[in-house]
Amino acid sequence: MELKTIDALTALAHPTRLAIFRLLVRRAPDRVPAGEIAAALAVRPNTLSQQLAQLAHAGLVVAERQGRSILYRVEAAQARRLIDFLVADCCRGRPDLCAPLEAHALRRRLPDGDKAMTEDRLLNVLFLCTGNSARSQFAEAIINRVGLGRFKGYSAGSNPASSVHPYALDLLAKLNHPTAGLQAKSWDRFAAPGAPAFDFVFTVCDQAANEPCPVWPGQPMVAHWGLPDPVLVQGNEAERRLAFAEAYRGLHNRISIFASLPMAALDRLSLQRRLDEIGQAGTEALPG
Repeated sequence: MELKTIDALTALAHPTRLAIFRLLVRRAPDRVPAGEIAAALAVRPNTLSQQLAQLAHAGLVVAERQGRSILYRVEAAQARRLIDFLVADCCRGRPDLCAPLEAHALRRRLPDGDKAMTEDRLLNVLFLCTGNSARSQFAEAIINRVGLGRFKGYSAGSNPASSVHPYALDLLAKLNHPTAGLQAKSWDRFAAPGAPAFDFVFTVCDQAANEPCPVWPGQPMVAHWGLPDPVLVQGNEAERRLAFAEAYRGLHNRISIFASLPMAALDRLSLQRRLDEIGQAGTEALPG
């Protein structure tokens, strides 16, 4: 284990490899194409291949072939072993020095206790994409409708557009969702003092999931539910509007499944598994 630990620490000592590892941790349990990693981090493909090979040698990253593509995912078990090794002798048991670390770890595993999911209160859900001009706006509107008073939805973007896309507004209005006052917002607004404490945070586009996120109030559970960006679709007006409708449908299916989960009956690990399964299922595999 010590030899592997040295390999892992050596691998993570390089800024590019550390950035790759952090990106794959954010996307876990997704498998991410090498091209997407290169684009997100602005790394040349040949350089990326070398860095990924060193991370794989250290056991921190696993490569899996899918057709002609090679996909990469973080090796979570090895990452956990590395963290456990580093804190195994935490301050030699001195409670005055170890307590902050232990308390932080407990909050990450069980924020506010599992009772937080069973209380008779609204659960705050934040949806994130890059521009906050379509997908995350759809998700906010959908959770506020299908949540039946159990959930309060919010949305934001890592690089918000100047406004909500007009096709998104048209579709929401056609489906009788309120549209007055909708605007594209930066996710920084929800990391500032006084922001709501979130129970769940979902990224609905790959680009936002690849970016380092702010620290959200409330130690929320997180998952990635990526869908293609309808704003980028090329074609005539009918084809472009169809892309917006497909994005709405995919999010409606996923959020309907999420809203029907028996929160009070699931422990945190089981709930996280269900959230990941919702995100990994293709929209064609979802009911609705």
